[in-house]
Amino acid sequence: MSTEQHVVSNAIAIYPKIDRTYRFDTAENRSVPCDSLDDGAEYTLQFKVDEDTARSLYSYMKNLYNERKKSNWPDIKNPFKKTDDGMFSYKASLKGAYNGEKTNKPSQYDAKTQKLPDDFQLTSDSVINVAVVGVPYSASMGAGVSLRLRGVQVIKLAERQSISPFSATDGFDVNESNPFVQSSPAPTSAADDLDGFDAPAEEPAIEEPTKVVKKSSPPPAESEDLSAIIDNWDD
Repeated sequence: MSTEQHVVSNAIAIYPKIDRTYRFDTAENRSVPCDSLDDGAEYTLQFKVDEDTARSLYSYMKNLYNERKKSNWPDIKNPFKKTDDGMFSYKASLKGAYNGEKTNKPSQYDAKTQKLPDDFQLTSDSVINVAVVGVPYSASMGAGVSLRLRGVQVIKLAERQSISPFSATDGFDVNESNPFVQSSPAPTSAADDLDGFDAPAEEPAIEEPTKVVKKSSPPPAESEDLSAIIDNWDD
C-alpha cells in the first residue's frame, strides 16, 4: 500500500498557520490561536502549485484512495481549485489532538534542512516543500484524500506583509497632499535624440580680442601754431 510520505515540491504558501494551533472563531469571523485540545484546533497550510506538481500529487492521492477504497465508496474527483494565476490550490492540515492526545507539531526546516525555532512563523508567498501523508475517506460530506501535514522545508522566505484592516474610501491621499512627492519624468520615445546626452556640450571657441591701440593726434606743426597765435592777436 502507498502509506509512504509524499513531498510536494516548490509550493507557494497561502496563509500558513503552523506555528501553533488555531481554530475558527465565528464571532470574530477569523482564525484565532488556541490550545491544542480545544474543539476545532488544528495546524493548517494552504498552498498552490503548478499543473505538473498538481498532477503528481493527484496521482499519489488517487492511487492511495483506490488501494483503500471500499466497495460502496464513490470514485475520487479532482479536488484542486484553479487560481487566477493559473496554478492549483489545496490544503494540508493536522488536528491539534486525536482521541484527547496532543499531536506532534509539524516540523519546519530551512533549505539546508536545519530545524527552525519552535516559534518560527512561515509567511504567505514563501516557496516551500511540504511533507504530507494521505488519508482516504468517504462520508456524507464527500469522498477524497485529506493530506495530514508532517513538515515544511522553507526554500525562499517571503517578506511579511502588513495588511490594512480598512477598505479604501474618498478622502486624504498622501500622494496628492504631499508637495515633496516627486512626479515621474515624462517617458522618452524612441524618436527622441538622446545621442551624446551624457556628453558635455562643446563650448564655442572664444577668439582672443585684438588689442586696439588708440593713436593720439600728431601735434600741430610749429608753423601752424605760430600762425594761429598771430591770427588771435588781430581779433
